[in-house]
Amino acid sequence: MKPNHIICGDAVAKLRKLEENSAQVVIADPPYCNVLLEQDWDTQWKAVEDYVEWSVTWVAECMRVLCDDGLCFIFGQLGKREHGFIHLMSALCRRHQFHDLIIWDRVVGYNERRDSFTPCYEMILVLRKGAQPKFHKGAVREPYSSEKIETYLRDKRYQDRDARMKHLLAGKFATNLLRVPSLKGSSKEKCGHPSQKPIELIAKLVACASDPGDLVLDPFLGSGTTAVVAQSLGRNWLGIELNPNFVELASQRIAFARELLPRETVP
Repeated sequence: MKPNHIICGDAVAKLRKLEENSAQVVIADPPYCNVLLEQDWDTQWKAVEDYVEWSVTWVAECMRVLCDDGLCFIFGQLGKREHGFIHLMSALCRRHQFHDLIIWDRVVGYNERRDSFTPCYEMILVLRKGAQPKFHKGAVREPYSSEKIETYLRDKRYQDRDARMKHLLAGKFATNLLRVPSLKGSSKEKCGHPSQKPIELIAKLVACASDPGDLVLDPFLGSGTTAVVAQSLGRNWLGIELNPNFVELASQRIAFARELLPRETVP
């Protein structure tokens, strides 16, 4: 399996050709089903049951390709119309090992609704293949404010001030609620894909679940964010994308990002 390139084609068909136990991380941002109503790829299923059946199939292939100590991250969201993800999570957790459920706080709400709270989060279901997946908790930290550091240093329960300061400067461990602003129209990251995810968010997932040189697989590459993040962090990557226009978009974005990397970090 040749790393660091995009495969153009159907995700299920292409996944079936990949080697078992070859990807350390899978990051999947699939169609959500009836969320982006103007997109044909998000409205192709007649019923939620059809969407769940299709999803169960491609996830099974991803889990086959996943290493025994790997993690699979699957994006989704819930709403009155787009409620298929809750059925999908149930179906997947009956077939695979549940590891975590991450809440992505998009910070800004979207699709203002009069009869319910404004939705401002998406979900990331995390599945594991084996009992002890690779996970670097210290790779994803959130900085403490200077005021918070001063307050914690006054806590007399900590005898080793140097060790305490080292921890405080490194930042607190992230929770499974990740607060990362979604990309708006004015964002410099926006490149023309309707469901593009922020680099900061994907970077947290890649960093916590892999080491340099590991392979990161994205079966719905879209705008190429996973590939951009993987190569910037010294990981290998492999992307699958059905739409040739998105393949071209991702290729240009990846090439541009590659030019910005120090030469010694380019795989």
